[in-house]
Amino acid sequence: MDTTQLLKGVLDVAVLAVLRTEDGYGYDIVRRLRDAGLGDVGDASVYGTLRRLYAAGSLSSYVVPSDGGPHRKYYAINPQGRTALDAQTTTWLDFAGAMSALLVHERAGASTNGEN
Repeated sequence: MDTTQLLKGVLDVAVLAVLRTEDGYGYDIVRRLRDAGLGDVGDASVYGTLRRLYAAGSLSSYVVPSDGGPHRKYYAINPQGRTALDAQTTTWLDFAGAMSALLVHERAGASTNGEN
């Protein structure tokens, strides 16, 4: 299965989830997503998602000066983003539960029918 297609559909909620506990700048968010197991996530996709979520009002941003390089733009989830994350979490859990039940049922049926 091509996980990049799955990732496109859930990147918004994944970014909001990462920012739920701690603000972050672009590459930090990419790293945290990869550390969470989303190794196929692309830098450009995350930066585009951050811009889209910010434009939609789900994120706020601020700049932190840096002594050793360019200033960093940090993103933070705001109340609208938390509301969106809660709604998307419910949708995801319902969808994932339905898919898991379907796949487990189909696998069990295939095993009892002697198929693999």
